Formats: sequence, C-alpha cells, structure tokens
Amino acid sequence: MAELFTVGNFFTLLMLVLLQAVLGFDNLLYISLESRRAPADKQKFVRKLGIALAIFLRIGLLFLLVALVDKVKATLFTIPENPFVSGEFNLYSLITLAGGAFIIYTAIKEVFHLIMIEEANHAAAAAKPKSVGAVIFWIVLMNCVFSFDSILSAMALTDVLPVMATAIIIGGILMIWLADKVADFLQKNRMYEVLGLFILLIVGIMLLSEGGHLAHLSFFGHAIEPMTKSTFYFVIAVLVIIDLVQGRYQRRLLAEKENRTAQSSTSEHA
Repeated sequence: MAELFTVGNFFTLLMLVLLQAVLGFDNLLYISLESRRAPADKQKFVRKLGIALAIFLRIGLLFLLVALVDKVKATLFTIPENPFVSGEFNLYSLITLAGGAFIIYTAIKEVFHLIMIEEANHAAAAAKPKSVGAVIFWIVLMNCVFSFDSILSAMALTDVLPVMATAIIIGGILMIWLADKVADFLQKNRMYEVLGLFILLIVGIMLLSEGGHLAHLSFFGHAIEPMTKSTFYFVIAVLVIIDLVQGRYQRRLLAEKENRTAQSSTSEHA
C-alpha cells in the first residue's frame, strides 16, 4: 500500500488528470448540448447524474480494458485488400466509428432544426424535450465512447490501477463542475449555439478518422489518418475566430443600416 504514495505516482496522477481534462473537452461539449434536450428544470440534474453514472462505468471499463485489452484490440473481421476499400476491424475501432457517426448525425440534425424551421408548429416539434431517462442514457453511453482514448492513454502511462481510477474520479468531478458553466454560457449566449454544433461535428469527424485508422481502413489505396488533438484544437480556434469576426462584422453592418435608415427618415421629415 505504501508503494502507492510515491512521488512518481503523484506526478503520474497529475499528468492523468491533465490528460482527462484535455481529452474531455469534446465530451463536455456533447454533455452540455445533449442536456438541453431535457426539460429545463431537470437539465442540471441530468448533467450531474449522467456524469456521475459515467464515472462508475468508466472505472468498470478501466478494469475491463486492463483485463481484456488484447481481446478489445483483437481482429473481429477483415475486408480483403482490393482496389476500392480494405480494413481490419476490432471492437475498439467499431465503437469509435459508431460513436463518431452518431455525433455527426446529432450535430447535422440539430443544425437543420435551427435553419429549416418554417412555421411555429414545426419549431415546437423540434424543441420538444426528451425524457430525463433518455438524455441520461445518451450522456452515459457517449461518455463511455469518449473514455476509450483517455483510458488507453492512461494505461500507456502507468499500470497502477488505483492511480488511474483516482484520475477518472477527479476528472469526473471537474466535468460535473464545468458542465453547468458551459451549459449556462451556451444558454446565455445563443449566438454560439451554432458554433458549438459545428465543433461537435468536428468531434465526430475526429472520432471517425481515429476509428478508421484503428481499423486500418483504406479507400482507393489511401489509408485513413487520424486527426491529431493539436489539429482538432487548431480547427476549433479557427472556428471561434471566424465566429467572432463574423459577429463583429454583422453588428457593424446592422449599425450602418440603422444609420442609413435614421438619415433617410430625417431627410423625409425635412
């Protein structure tokens, strides 16, 4: 037991908590957006309970992956090499591909809800809240999908299970604290809702590229390469800058239009 409380394990724990924070941003964004589907008075409860349940499942998944890491990465089936497509799929790659596809579907569906509402009834139907149980289910499920990369990365840093489990618990507590803040920010600043959905779309693309790389997918002789985290954050930074510039430009155009309208009104009265 005394071997657990070493300087090396302490610094490893700090690194794992930092890793959880960096890799958990995309998960946090999904949780914040998904929780808004629940009734307004239940959204905070949904976020807290969903993440709390996900922490226990992450710890269970950690022990499962430690015991079955070779089987998770074992090949389930292959697509023989041919001029069009080839691949070698395992359980890890299939889960990652399915998670990416679902997130892309969710983001695109929400974008269409925002831009294709033509009448009040349609708007009401699009905004109809989901049940608390359904929202919690999807938060927990997608949390587990997102946890694969962080758990496998943690396993590469240490083989001390208590250290990894502690990092997961601390990361989950931080996520519970930050989820309300991110959700409140998006609620108060609705202009960033579209930005959040497009970031979520990039998250889905990142998961698809990672799953394709894990499956050694190749189309027309070109292998799928994973999107790195540095590329992911660079794309997010570009999207945020574009959104800020676009918002400022729109406000400038609106101010110029109001000035022209005021000048025209003054001329008519004169």
